[in-house]
Amino acid sequence: MVKEHAPEIPVRFYRTEAGGEPVLEWLRSLDRGDRRAIGLHLMRVQFGWPIGMPLVRSLKNGLWEVRTTLPSQRIARLILCFHQGTLVVLHGFIKKTRKTPAEDLALAKRRMKEVTT
Repeated sequence: MVKEHAPEIPVRFYRTEAGGEPVLEWLRSLDRGDRRAIGLHLMRVQFGWPIGMPLVRSLKNGLWEVRTTLPSQRIARLILCFHQGTLVVLHGFIKKTRKTPAEDLALAKRRMKEVTT
């Protein structure tokens, strides 16, 4: 028997009213190996949802965190939500503390509100 394959979930990056894509700009600022690691994890989410720990963690209220340990020995996080069947990448950052910084979480929440209203 062939295992059913979950359908691909479309992915888009948060876009400002002025047309900027801050998450893509952040990703492009990283070195190639780090970008590749994050991209592979995002692709696993896109093609394999639902996925749980250790790759994806719920941040509650519709926000999800994709967790990546980078080749550069740093830790990156993408915060995303789902809206109208699309995975929307709201924010990305290099994690420097054990807990997700409140300002990063607040930014993702503001962007999610913009996307979903």
